[in-house]
Amino acid sequence: MAMQRSPGLKGKPRPSQLPPWFFIGLVIAFGVAAIATAGLTFAVVRDVMASLRPSTPAELTLEAEATQAALLPESLGTLGETPLQPENSPPPVPWDGNSRANLLVMGLDYRDWESYDVPRTDTMILLSLDPASRSIGILSIPRDLWVPIPGFEMSKINQAYRLGEVYETPGGGPGLAIETVEELLGMPIDYYAQIDFTAFESFIDELGGITITVPESIEVDPLGDHNTQLLEPGEQTLPGYLALAYARARNTPGSDFDRAERQQQVILAIRDRILSAEMLPTLATNSPALYQSLSSGVRTNLTLIQVIRMAWVAAQIPEENIHRGVIGVDQVEFDFTFDGQDILRPIPEAIRQLRDEVFFAGPVAPAATQASPQEMVRAEDATVSVLNGTLVPGLASQTADYLMSSGIVVAVPDNASDTYLETTLVDYAGKPNTVALITELMNIPPENVYHRYDETSAADIVIILGEDWAADNPMP
Repeated sequence: MAMQRSPGLKGKPRPSQLPPWFFIGLVIAFGVAAIATAGLTFAVVRDVMASLRPSTPAELTLEAEATQAALLPESLGTLGETPLQPENSPPPVPWDGNSRANLLVMGLDYRDWESYDVPRTDTMILLSLDPASRSIGILSIPRDLWVPIPGFEMSKINQAYRLGEVYETPGGGPGLAIETVEELLGMPIDYYAQIDFTAFESFIDELGGITITVPESIEVDPLGDHNTQLLEPGEQTLPGYLALAYARARNTPGSDFDRAERQQQVILAIRDRILSAEMLPTLATNSPALYQSLSSGVRTNLTLIQVIRMAWVAAQIPEENIHRGVIGVDQVEFDFTFDGQDILRPIPEAIRQLRDEVFFAGPVAPAATQASPQEMVRAEDATVSVLNGTLVPGLASQTADYLMSSGIVVAVPDNASDTYLETTLVDYAGKPNTVALITELMNIPPENVYHRYDETSAADIVIILGEDWAADNPMP
């Protein structure tokens, strides 16, 4: 059968036009841990927080943390060692209290069950707690990133959770979401947490609201029976329903990227509120009821004891050691798929440079940004097939030699079953670095590059040479 030309992407990439709805559920290390803040404050307020002073670095030892866990209220029973998650979820992973802990935070709106059967993620934030450097990194990941989802086709990253749940992959939705983000960032992720709207709003209300400095006027649309409201610039205390509406608002020039910044602003406001002196006695008093109320809206493979230990360390980290970042316009290219979906194509080297800045306070870890294009291509280990879609004999063999001289592994060249006017590249396995190098070497325009995930394909990438390449190419 003749290999037909895939439908082209006409015109230049256009800015993303996102759907009008956007549901999020914010989960944060300090907020999820605040399920356990109940246990933490109840247990330690008497012996550790009585003087309402922060601990010294010398007190931040695993032994001290174990002491806090041992003081959990008896009413919690065995919950201290039981993750809040169903079966077929990522298993609990031990934490020694000294190693870096990476937590994927996912927000879901369970009203999506009505429309989509299984919800997608509407918020993805990676948090990294490093006791050794006493630092925290917070990185927001946009939902429209177009990435390879392990075992499935190229898709928006917010589909990973849904696919894992629907097809019951190992670890379910959280497991597949973790694996997808690991491949994107090149970082191991052992822990996850997710929360729904109701739990988030309830927690903010238990705190008595959070203090936010609104930089400019913004219209927010709370859920439920509340009316649309205008928040004026300046410092103000927001109850749960307004805090959620502020975090999910998207009607600003930066759209999703601005929203990610607001979400991180809310995260830090929650942290400040939890650590405030007047809040601790209240949380201690209400701890058992607060835990039971919030636990129904939270899933995580962290045990309560682990959360308490992490919260205890996080509470001692100074604000200047909290590094934040958003995968934004400098790390993506605006594009759309052949069927009209607006997507954000990752720029791998830019994303990993941002990763290092957020989590390692600079490019101090081995990263793609420090590697040459050829080194990144070798790491992907992609196989490439070159097919001659022209009437020029030997053009496929000559092109294969040209690509191999740049470190690209090319299978035996062959002839295409049809002739092509324009050179076309089809990526069947999600190999962005190899695709980037090939398109640069061969000057293949974006509209002639297609992503068609197919695990049965003999080659990861197929290049069909067109008459344009025959007429004008840089080969010697």
